[in-house]
Parts: sequence; structure tokens; C-alpha cells
Amino acid sequence: MSCDAPTHRDSGSPLVGRTAELGLLDTVIDRMGQGGPPFVDVTGAAGIGKSRLMGEFCLRARRRGVTVLRGRATEYERHLPFQPFADAFADLDDRPPGVAPALFDAVAPILGGRGAGPAPAPGTPTADRFGLHRAVARLLAQLGQEGGLVIALDDMHWADPASLELLDHLVRHPVVGPVGLVLARRDRQTPSPLTAALTRGVDTEAVIRIGLGPLAEQECVEGLAPDLPRDRAAQLYAAGGGNPLYFLSLVHAHREGAARDPDSAPALTADGLGELPSGLGSLLLNELTPLTPPQRRILEAIAVLGDHAEPPVIARATGRPEAELDDDLDTLVRRDLVRPGTAGRPALRHPVLRTLVHESTTARRRVEIHSAAAAELAHAGAPAVEQAQHIERLVTAWDPQAVTLLKQAAEQTASTAPSSCAHWLQVALRLLPDTVEHAAERSDLMLRRARALGVAGGLRESRDLLHKVISTAGADGRVRTSAVVLCALMERHLGRYPEALALLRRELSRQPQPSPSDRVAIGLELSSSAPHNTPYPRMRGEVARTLAEARSLGDELGEAGALAVAAFGEAYEGGVATATAYAGQAAGLVDGLPDDDLTTLCEPLGRLGWAEAFLGRFTDAERHADRGLRIARRSGQVYLLPLLLLCKAHVRIQTCRLPSARQLAYEAEDIARGIGSGELLAFVLANKAQVLVAASSPGAPEALAAAEEAVASMGPSDNWRASMAWSMLGYAALTGGDPHRARDALLRAGGDDLRGLQPSMRPLLSELLVTAAMATGDVDSASAWAEQAREEADRLGLPVQRASALRSAAQLTLHGGDPATAATLLSEAATQCARSGAVFWEARSLLLAAPAMTAAGFGARGTAMWEKGHRLATTGGAGLLIGLAEMTRPAAPATSSGTPQRLASLTAREREVAELVAEGLTNQAIATRLYLSPRTVETHLSRVYRKTDVATRAGLAALMARS
Repeated sequence: MSCDAPTHRDSGSPLVGRTAELGLLDTVIDRMGQGGPPFVDVTGAAGIGKSRLMGEFCLRARRRGVTVLRGRATEYERHLPFQPFADAFADLDDRPPGVAPALFDAVAPILGGRGAGPAPAPGTPTADRFGLHRAVARLLAQLGQEGGLVIALDDMHWADPASLELLDHLVRHPVVGPVGLVLARRDRQTPSPLTAALTRGVDTEAVIRIGLGPLAEQECVEGLAPDLPRDRAAQLYAAGGGNPLYFLSLVHAHREGAARDPDSAPALTADGLGELPSGLGSLLLNELTPLTPPQRRILEAIAVLGDHAEPPVIARATGRPEAELDDDLDTLVRRDLVRPGTAGRPALRHPVLRTLVHESTTARRRVEIHSAAAAELAHAGAPAVEQAQHIERLVTAWDPQAVTLLKQAAEQTASTAPSSCAHWLQVALRLLPDTVEHAAERSDLMLRRARALGVAGGLRESRDLLHKVISTAGADGRVRTSAVVLCALMERHLGRYPEALALLRRELSRQPQPSPSDRVAIGLELSSSAPHNTPYPRMRGEVARTLAEARSLGDELGEAGALAVAAFGEAYEGGVATATAYAGQAAGLVDGLPDDDLTTLCEPLGRLGWAEAFLGRFTDAERHADRGLRIARRSGQVYLLPLLLLCKAHVRIQTCRLPSARQLAYEAEDIARGIGSGELLAFVLANKAQVLVAASSPGAPEALAAAEEAVASMGPSDNWRASMAWSMLGYAALTGGDPHRARDALLRAGGDDLRGLQPSMRPLLSELLVTAAMATGDVDSASAWAEQAREEADRLGLPVQRASALRSAAQLTLHGGDPATAATLLSEAATQCARSGAVFWEARSLLLAAPAMTAAGFGARGTAMWEKGHRLATTGGAGLLIGLAEMTRPAAPATSSGTPQRLASLTAREREVAELVAEGLTNQAIATRLYLSPRTVETHLSRVYRKTDVATRAGLAALMARS
């Protein structure tokens, strides 16, 4: 794998000082993949030595055999998606061994962005950007398998929005294995999303922050200018404030004879403009004085072109043959104004110098350079995104070819970098004449831009733009209806339901009336407010009208959408029979339609899936959620993915497939954070908390943290999503051992009688209240909640809810000293769950039934129930139930030696490994202690798990403690 960055990236002035910081970075290398923080955040002012420290770190990592990839964000290319990552990946071979070709194809939007591969053709379906984030993480993990990997990204205060999102993902989901990421940035200029992500990482100990301050005078003077007279060096140090770049600039000026009198050395203090100090610019630009005009033009071209500073482009920009450039380039390198950059391209030695040269180049000259670059890139067939950055700075008036290219750039970035997409569309709109002739195209571009803004998280900006589209659409009903429906969706994501409803109702009543097909589209969006904010019974009439209108038009898509909304609403309200009928009709329609016809039905597919999940029809629910996901990804409807992902995650909780449920919840969280809707994020976090409660050991702090963030994100809202957030807070608090908080949260969710909750949730939450009441000794309240659970379950007639009521009753029966009746109730609960495929609740019922059955005198049957429940929990990765199994494990007779039977079959080495696990040692630590390889330890441990019938380290530790 050709991944060692060129030596030029570590060249320049010697590293001075920073001993403590280097020691910390050495520790990071030592602990890569062994529980150490995978992120290092290096901050400081311009010129303070961030890049030089990063270069030394990379050099040390390479000496230890670590693969190092270095990239840099740049000031004038902030709309090129993933630019610093593409710069880093430019150090890779095209196809490093051991990396699957399919994985390289998945990250093509990054690799292809800098010429490493072809850009997607216009109209080619691409993965959504969140799928791209996961693909990059997998690529990094694979690249790090042999010897480790460091990704070093410089000047990230200039990172493009797509790179910021990818970094946020990598901070929240650190790459597994020996992979480290090091960022360097100017703190004051860093975009707030990156600052927030890194600060969150510091709080979770995923990020180490290194703040660089001024060098000590002795280090600075002796390390950078040991030949200067001490008094003069001290004056220059004081003028530079301990900043190495400022100090070196003053030293250079002194040596060139341009320094001021020693008594009037300039004080380089920050002036607040880009953090560049007053006086530094003149000192740096003074280095350009000896240059000839041709050399100055080359330097200007390099400053303007950035990563496009290839010899053919420089030649065209300067009007000289390539062969004539070499001598002048050599001169610029000797003067240390230019250094070899990525792939050998010339680059100015420091971003500060590039900024100064760029800004001192006349506007006319910059236009000439961009024009040359655009022409050369077009001739070379570069992707539209590459050309667009030059077109933006070159074209200032109506140019059909330029607008076409900008639209192509927008299309190429719509799926993976919507912020860039919105930017290119804005540039196109600026060039497009605001005339009647171009009105339709302008409305279309504004609509596309609004959609891109919404997907990128600019919900308010999207809504404001859509209001403009609506007001200027005129008689174009197609554009107007699309804008109204999309605007209502933005309002929903902002939690502004009254505004969404008012907008839609106004559209339905306007004159002239919307066409029947438009009325169906508006009616479906209007109905979507239930039950999130509007009770479904208040929307039944609207749903019925939409359904009738769709049927009268023969509009199968509209009919299927209305039926799905009706099924969801009725299931939520507990109308099981009606919901079942609607769900069956909706499924009959959508199952018979091809995917291409269902592009507009992704949200109804999600609602149908949720309805089927509420009804206990888990197979159908997952099937429809999967289909909706496939269509939404392909069509770029990213904002609909959380609804579908959470439906699938909910099904996998019920059917006890917790590892995949966790992955789905994390993906939904990534998307919700990217969209920027607080209410949507709260709903996603509530569902994530439900997954984490079930998947984690009892009392796991991450489940409670997710539920608390869900409640905080929701704010004062009082709707379905708010009730979900509070319900999951109660669930997490109860499993964490805080019954009082659990009771308060559950009653906050549903009121004193739980009537504020959807009926299908009431039996389960009543069961939680029974458990909380019993834990606090409030038997009367427990009895009342158990009776309510029975009444609600009988009304619904659904197996999972009946099982919940049976478990509630069993708690009271056990408290009354009747284990036989409790065992019967719990056995029936397990049977009810098994009927519907609710494996999680079946396993829970069995594990609760086992000790009751044993206490009732049926030990063999109790053991069999425990073994089945334990097997289901272990197979499904249900950490909560595995913990319950450890607490309810039947007593095993001891062997003659006093060792539990399950330990008697262990070899001496296996017993030794098990004892070290019980002490809390990691596999790596055990390997070091026993002089074994980690793989050998893993093999021994897998045998220990199999022989002892234990699935977790905690379970093994408990077993060893009992021995």
C-alpha cells in the first residue's frame, strides 16, 4: 500500500519545543486500538505550529510502521465536498490490497472528487450521504488492520459542510481498531458544528484536545534563530509574541535588511480579521519583492488555483509554455515560497501566505486565472463539481452553458453533499435572468434548492425559500403544490404544526381550486400531522375525503397513501379491527405496484409498517419498511429514512434482534442530526433509548443518557413524540434502578391515567408502573395499574399486550406468596408472545417464569424455561434479558470438589483465562499477562463461553465469583 505521504509534508522549519504535546501524541500512537481516544484535536492561532506538530506526529507514526494519510482543507475551496478527505486519500494506491472493490466503489464520491476515479454521471443513483459516512468508516477500519492508520487533517476551520458531517459521524461512532484521526484548526475560525462535535467528543473521552500556546523565549530563539544577537532576538521574540511564524517572518525581514530599527520592532498583535496580526502581511509580502514579473504571475496562479495548480493549468494561466516554467518554479522553491504539495503539485508554503498573495492579486488577474482553469478542466473532462468553483468566480452574467454546468454540479452532489448542491443552485439562480421567459426554470431551481437545504439541515432557510416559490408560482399548479407540500413538511420538522396545517388548509380553499390530484397530495400531507400533533379522530374526515377523491380519480398511489395513513391512525387509537382492514387494503395495493411507482409513497409505506408493527404483524411491517428504505435511498428522500429505520428497529426489538436494531437506531440518529429537526431527533433518541435498554446490561448509562437527551430535545411539546420520549426515560430509569423517577416520567408521558398514551403502549407502560410500585412497596398502586393493564389488553385483543397484562398480574401473585399461579400466568404470557413472534417478550416471560415454576415445585420445568429464555436472549443479543437470566439462573449442584459443574469441564488454561476475565482484564491485557496472542485468548474465551453457557464477560465474572 503506497500510503506514506511525501517527505515535503514534514519539511520546513525545525520543530521547536512542544515536548509535552509530543509525549501525549506518542501515547496516542501507543494506545491506538487499545481503548485510547481515537481523535486528537490540535488548536491554536495561525502560525503557532499546529501543522509542524502534526508533521512530527505523522513522522513518528510512520517510523512505527503506521500508515499515514494527510489532507488539508483550503480557504477558497470550501464548496468542494469532502475536500480534505479527498486530499488525504490521494496518498493511497488506486486499489490497496485487502480492501474490497465494492467498498472503494461505495466511497467513490470522495475518491472521485479529486480525480482518483470517475464522478457519478448526472442522474446516476448514489447512496445517501449517511451511507457514505459508514462506508468511509469501514474503509478506515480495513486500512488500519495492518499496522494501524493515522488520518491527519490540517486547517479544518476551512472544512466544507460535507466533511464536517463526516467528522461528526466519526466522532460519535469511532472507527473500530487501530485507527486515529488528528485535526488541526484555528479555534476562533472553526464552524460551530465542528466545535460542538469535538467538544462532545471531549466530554465522552473520544477526543483529546491539545491547545498550542506561544513558545517560551529560550526555545523560540535558540531553536529558530540561534545566530542572532541575543538582545535583537529577544526584541523580535517580544514583537512576535512567541508565535513561530511571526518570529520567523521578523527574522527573515531582519536578515533581508527590511527590519525596522531595533527600538521600534513592530508588535504583531491580532487585529481580529481572520486572526492575522497587523504588520505580518507586509512582512510576508516583502518576500515577494525580489521576484521577477513572470515569477510573481506564477505565484499568483498557484495561490488562486489551489489544488488545481497543475503545470498545464499554470501554463495556460500565465500564457507561457510548460517548459518555460521549470526555472521560475525552482527559484520559488529555493526561496521557500513554494513547496511540493499533494501529488507533487506546487503549493505556497503556508496558508497565511496563500491568503495574502490571493488577496493582493488584482480582481481582473484572478478572473483570468479562473478562466484558464475552467477551460483546461473542461478540456480534460473534469467533473462538473471541479469546474463549478471556477465558473462561480468567473461568470457574472447570464451564460446558458455556465448554468447548465452548475446544475450538473448540483445534481452530482445532491445525495452526498446537499449543502454544496444548494450552493451551486444558488449560483445558478444568481446568473439566471429574472424574466418571464425563465420563470419556470427559476421556480424549478428554487424548489430544488429548497429541497437540498432541507436535507442539509437548513430547515428555516428552506421554508423561507419555499414561501417565495409559492408566492411566485402563479398558475403553475405542479410547482405550487410541490412547494406547498414540501413547505408543510419543513414546518412539521420544525415542530410548527399549526403553521403547516394552516398553509395546507389555505391551499385547499384557494381560488381557483387545486386540481383533484393536487387535492389528494395536499390531503395526504394534511393527514400526516396525526397523531404527531393532531388527534387522529379529528383527521378521520380528511383522510376519508382524500381516500374517496383518490378512488374517484382511479389514483392507486393516492388511494394506497390514504389507506396507509388510515391504518396507522386507527392502530394508534387502538381500533384494531378497523386498522387491520385498512392495512390489508393498503398492502394489497402497494405490493402490486413496482418500486418506480412508489417514489411518492415512502412516508405512507413507513406509516403502513408502523401500523402493522402496532398490530403485531412484524413480518409485514419489516417487509414494507425495507421497501420504503430502498426507494427513499434511491430517490434521495433522506428526511423520510428515520421513520422507516425506526419502524424496522422497533420490529427487531420485538423479535429480539438487538445488534441490528442498535445499528438501525444509530443510523436514524445520524440522519436526524443531519436534518436538524429537534422534534425528529427527540423521537429518534427515544427509540434509540428503547433499543439500548433492551440491548445493554441492566442499568447501562448510555440508555438513560439517550432518553434524557430525547426529553431535552423535545422541549415543552406535548404530543406523541413527546410522550414517547418521556416513556423511554421511565423505562430506562426503571432498568437503571430508580423506580421513583421511572414513575414520575411515565405519568408525565401519559397523565395520571395514561390516557395521553397510544392504547397499544398502555399495557406495557402499566406493567412498568406495576414494577415501579412494587419496588417502592406501593402494592395498592401496583394492583390498580395491573387491573388497568388487563382492561386495556382485553380491549385490544393483541397477544403482546395480553402478555404484558399477565406479567403485571404475576408480580402481584408472587408478592401474595402464590408462585404456582404466577408461574401459570407467566407461562401463558410466553405462549401469547410466541404466537405473534415477539421473541424478546417471550424470552422475558420465560426468564421470569422459571424461578416461579421452580418455587412451585416444578424444578425441571423451571430449568427448561430458563434455558430456552436464556438461549433466545443470547441469540438475540438482548443484554437486558441476559442480565435477568443471570439473576434468575437455577442453582446448579456442585461437583465433589466444590466447583460448579459448568467450570469442571474447563482446561487449566481456559480456567486461567476465565479468572483473568473475572478480574476485569481485557483480551489484550490477558494476552500480555499469559504471553499469548490476542487471537489465542479469543479462542480460549469462546470455548469458555460455550462450555459454561455464558454469553458475556459480566456473566462469566458472576459465575467465577460464585465458584
